[in-house]
Amino acid sequence: MGLLEQLAAFARAKKALVTVVFDGGPDKVAPEGSAFHGVKVLYAERGSDADTRIERLVETATDPRGLTIVTSDRRLAFLVRSLGATVIRSGEFRARIERLLESIPGAEDGEQFEVGDVNAWLRYFGSLPQDDDVSED
Repeated sequence: MGLLEQLAAFARAKKALVTVVFDGGPDKVAPEGSAFHGVKVLYAERGSDADTRIERLVETATDPRGLTIVTSDRRLAFLVRSLGATVIRSGEFRARIERLLESIPGAEDGEQFEVGDVNAWLRYFGSLPQDDDVSED
């Protein structure tokens, strides 16, 4: 199961609104502003990065205190916290998704969830399980 499927399962189970922001250009399968099973998909703007897009989303939010940002980037975490958002480190969020998916007997189509892809995604985006073991500066 890929990242978007896992986020969609998380959003359904927690009845949460989820937005994911990717670096790079939009994908044909999940273009800018699309919704993948309820997960809003955004991308970094040309010449920028996902962190900058996330910063702007929090800065312009009507209620930043109602937002939870998943990141292990200390600079981004500091900035969004100062704006009122809650921050969860990537490794902690990965563990939450794993526990949640393990507690769900099967997907709606009968397929079992595989949590191994979460680790691959975190490695791809530079967040490894040991990130949670690093103390905050």
